[in-house]
Amino acid sequence: MAPCSLMTASVSLLAKSFSVFSCTSTLARCTGVLPAAYFNTVKCFTTQIKPPPKRPLNGYMRYYLQQKSLVMQQNPESKSVDIVRKIAHQWRMLSPEQKQPFQEASLKANEQFKLDIERYKAQLTPAQLQQQALEKRQRMTKRKAIRRKKELTNLGKPKRPRSAFNIFMSEHFQEASGATLPAKMKSLMDDWKNLFSHQKQIYTQLAEDDKIRYKNEMKAWEDHMVEIGREDLLRDKTRAAKKKLATKSRATKKIVKKAKPAKEAAAKGKSKTTAKTKKISSVKTVPQGSTKKT
Repeated sequence: MAPCSLMTASVSLLAKSFSVFSCTSTLARCTGVLPAAYFNTVKCFTTQIKPPPKRPLNGYMRYYLQQKSLVMQQNPESKSVDIVRKIAHQWRMLSPEQKQPFQEASLKANEQFKLDIERYKAQLTPAQLQQQALEKRQRMTKRKAIRRKKELTNLGKPKRPRSAFNIFMSEHFQEASGATLPAKMKSLMDDWKNLFSHQKQIYTQLAEDDKIRYKNEMKAWEDHMVEIGREDLLRDKTRAAKKKLATKSRATKKIVKKAKPAKEAAAKGKSKTTAKTKKISSVKTVPQGSTKKT
């Protein structure tokens, strides 16, 4: 029995070693086909940039979060805008001593934020710092563009003129075929291409009239901006035209100033010459009836 059991044990050990060898070979073939990201997931996640620490809330926002639930319970039917206004009014009515705890908490949080942001930047590579600076500039540019657009809308800047196709699209958008917006746009584009030239001429004329409307409204709007002291909102071509006109007027004034002394000098010289001529003529002339005594 002993030799038989020894043989079975050796056979089972050989089978296990063969199975292990086959698994490792299969894994090796898989690693040659699959990308490395499937076998190095930890490295992929660790290379991503972690978000920076969030900037702490100021004193008013801390007070707002504290009072929000209480004010909502007291005014369940009020809108969110009215709740914000009510809390803002309460904050303005607080004394400096009542505001002090919220402001001190904000100052402490700011100090901790400065330490956290320095620690965070120390962990980043130069490439990551450059990428974050680029993203920050892009966000700031986008915010400035949004603020400028809102400001121009509030100041009543005229809308830009529409093209012939835009006018056609606005008139036929509701009846266009298609369930989604891209499908409707494609249908309208096909309909526009299939129009005859005399049919397109109607919308072309409307677009030309809209250009004239925009030109007149923009001129009146820019004149009003100059009156209220907002020359920075003028278009570049308008600013360049005004600058050119001002330069031309200054040059004309200089020419006039230079020509004026020359004219005055010429007039003075002419008057002196006339006076000398009159004096000489009065000396040479002899009065009538006068005779010499002998």
